[in-house]
Amino acid sequence: MPESFKWQFPARFRRRAFGWKSQPAIQRVKEAVSEIKAVARRDPLLAAEGAVLFLEKLSPALEQVDSSSGAIGTAVNKAIETLVPLIARAPADARTREAWLERLWEAYQADQMPYIERLGEHWGALCASPELASHWADELIGTVRMAWSPDPGLRGFFPGAVNCLSALFHAERHEELLELLARAPYPFWPDRRWGVRALVARGRKAEALRYAEASRGCNTSPVAIARACEEILLSSGMADEAYARYAIEANQANSYAATFRAIAKKYPGKQPAEILRDLVASTPGSEGKWFAAAKDAGLLDEAIALAKQSPCDPRTLTRAARDFAEENPGFALEAGLAALHWLVLGYGYDVTSADVWSAYDHTRKAAERLGRSDETRARIRALVAGETFDDRFVSKVLGAELEEGGKR
Repeated sequence: MPESFKWQFPARFRRRAFGWKSQPAIQRVKEAVSEIKAVARRDPLLAAEGAVLFLEKLSPALEQVDSSSGAIGTAVNKAIETLVPLIARAPADARTREAWLERLWEAYQADQMPYIERLGEHWGALCASPELASHWADELIGTVRMAWSPDPGLRGFFPGAVNCLSALFHAERHEELLELLARAPYPFWPDRRWGVRALVARGRKAEALRYAEASRGCNTSPVAIARACEEILLSSGMADEAYARYAIEANQANSYAATFRAIAKKYPGKQPAEILRDLVASTPGSEGKWFAAAKDAGLLDEAIALAKQSPCDPRTLTRAARDFAEENPGFALEAGLAALHWLVLGYGYDVTSADVWSAYDHTRKAAERLGRSDETRARIRALVAGETFDDRFVSKVLGAELEEGGKR
């Protein structure tokens, strides 16, 4: 490292530098990563040294931060995913890289919370060469064998097991990796996925698929296993089988619409209507929750049918009525009426009078564009008249408006 260069982040990452609030720590993590990335553009070796220094200081600095929300853990994991490639690609000589790995290993072992445990998954990549990866595999494999011994007196937890598996894989010692995994006392997917990768690397994809499926059980992620199996089939040109067996399970996202988009992007040969139909069938009783997915895909008739079939968030329907008022007032009208229907039945979170008025106004405006104001008023009046939920909130909000000839 040039003697004249001084990093800004180390002074902010002293041991227990942060209190219990996670937001200041998250901001400092982002700033440190940005600083390192900026240096990487002109000096990759210096940036890698900074990344190692940052990862050394990270866990001690975060000791007192409240991690219950998961926000700080997410920020740290993103930082690791960003910095590992910088370290792996850096043009370091063997002695420098060995020193980096020794420093990271010490930080990894001292990681009590833990915050930097994801480094274990990247250990082989951090080695940057099969020779160094093989050296680390030799250093760790004996301890892993003892930790996974059938003898209860020897068996125990060893946090470096995943480091060893990663090193074996990057050293291309695939058969040893599989032999080691056969000793594992439990079918733990984060470990067994290295066996899947080893079999794929050997061109034994059918065996890799069976190996992944055999990993299902307690304390495993069915979504992660499905994604691995789907990837194997897609890489083998077997898109139809991948879709039929794994697409829905493998592409679960944080919303119904995001799940639809993920599958549609991965399977361009499938018609959106077919994907939607299969997704809806996978969640019986929740048809209305696929409304936004259908709308975003341009399947507007299907979207309205779904919104009528089972509960759908009234605010989602109201926004659709607003957004399509000019482009497609017929769709906007039906979306607005559906919003009022579910409001009358008591659906929606923390519903206010503003929500009711918004649904009504956008429905009324769509009806005016279609020249169907009287018909729509009659439909809304009939909806509200049938309200029995709680204290008839919607009736109280719209009662005077819906009187014959009434105007807001």
